[in-house]
Amino acid sequence: MPSYLLKKFMTILSKIKKKPVSDAPGSVPTDTNDKERWSRPEQGEDREGVWINGHGRVFVSNKEIAKGSNGTIVFEGLYEGRRVAVKRVLQSYYFTADKEIDLLTHSDRNSNIVRLYSVVRDQHFIYLLLERCFCNLAELIQKHSQLTDYDAAVFTNRRPNQQKFELWRNGSPSTVLENLMREIVFGVTHLHRLGIVHRDLKPQNVLICNEDDTFHAKVSDMGISRRLPRGRSSFGLHATGCGSSGWQAPEQLLHGRQTKAIDIFSLGCVLYFCMTKGRHPFGKPLERDLNISHGKFDLCLVDHIPEAVDLLSRMLAHDLTMRPTAQEVLLHPLLWTGEWRLKFLQETSDRIVSAHKKSNLVVAIEGIHLSAPHKRWDKNMDDAFVSNLKSGPRRYNFRRICDLIRVIRNFSTHYNQLPKHIQELLGPIPSGFYSYFASRFPNLLLEVYKIVYQYCREEVWYKNFVESMKKTNDRS
Repeated sequence: MPSYLLKKFMTILSKIKKKPVSDAPGSVPTDTNDKERWSRPEQGEDREGVWINGHGRVFVSNKEIAKGSNGTIVFEGLYEGRRVAVKRVLQSYYFTADKEIDLLTHSDRNSNIVRLYSVVRDQHFIYLLLERCFCNLAELIQKHSQLTDYDAAVFTNRRPNQQKFELWRNGSPSTVLENLMREIVFGVTHLHRLGIVHRDLKPQNVLICNEDDTFHAKVSDMGISRRLPRGRSSFGLHATGCGSSGWQAPEQLLHGRQTKAIDIFSLGCVLYFCMTKGRHPFGKPLERDLNISHGKFDLCLVDHIPEAVDLLSRMLAHDLTMRPTAQEVLLHPLLWTGEWRLKFLQETSDRIVSAHKKSNLVVAIEGIHLSAPHKRWDKNMDDAFVSNLKSGPRRYNFRRICDLIRVIRNFSTHYNQLPKHIQELLGPIPSGFYSYFASRFPNLLLEVYKIVYQYCREEVWYKNFVESMKKTNDRS
């Protein structure tokens, strides 16, 4: 070969070798088979670990975050200066790794799925460079159920003098925890829309990140996830991958047909875990699988939250056909914000006003049993509030449930015209105001919801309400 052609060829070859790995969102790059795979950290580097491929873009520390099956280890690392979690998989398990990479590439556009930044390889390992979160859901729940406020603030990277970080309030999930629970369901709903079944949902596979002092939940670890075959709703009776003991649906334990419903079952266990400070609906670890296979669960710790009992009892049903879809879980009153709960009661009240007094809707609502002395709902109210009710131009029948719903509607709609001491008594709109009534009539929302769903779900106003929620969820 002439010398000038050889020189040109060598120049082109050197450019190819120096070409950086792409980090375009959603890309899954691999690097060339360079002989020099590793280099020592740069001089002055105080972290212990190695740079991959010598180009100084990916650093893997020696600090382990977690361990998985088949020799998989997750390390702390850096990717172009960004903190990442580096999931190191043995090359011999490339098929499993490539499947997870493919699923993450298709699903991580959702903010509640852990993000895959890039992938690099060498002759021994595959490295998945993932979004770095500060803990998983199990750690968050367990730490906050036993730590002091100061230690909890340090654990969640908050300054102790910042607004108090609560996961539970008066035995129920706080707004912060409700948002995390909702985001977990968002993530699962997104996967199911894509035809992906996670198959290993558990608190350890939900990561928690802190963005601008706001906490977010992200579904992670899709090592045994699978995409349903086109036109099919199940994987058949011989699907591989069994999930984790204590969090598997009965059909996984009993080698039955696997559908999206296995995620709904596991999700129900995760939501109960959140609401009860780390408890499990099927008991202690050693007895869970047996109880799951027999459909034996206990929801006594959430008896004071009727919406939780209603939803979780269906999510944990032994018969997979009885479980709701992920979208139905997302739209259940348990996961509504205070704003949507109040809006639902307002619109229901307007619908009642237009209904005949002997209509099925009105008769059913009046049949709701409220825990109130002498069946008078005013007896559960503060004297100052009742006095304000009686002094107003409108008269209410304290024995009629429809009138109670109308009070909620009228006082929330005209909140700004209420006296200052009544506003302070009721609390701020929407969550504080709603909580005032929910604490006195815990089963009101759920019972009204069941009746409205039975008699009004085909009506335009109800469909518009649901569509508004769906649009809000999609924007979230």
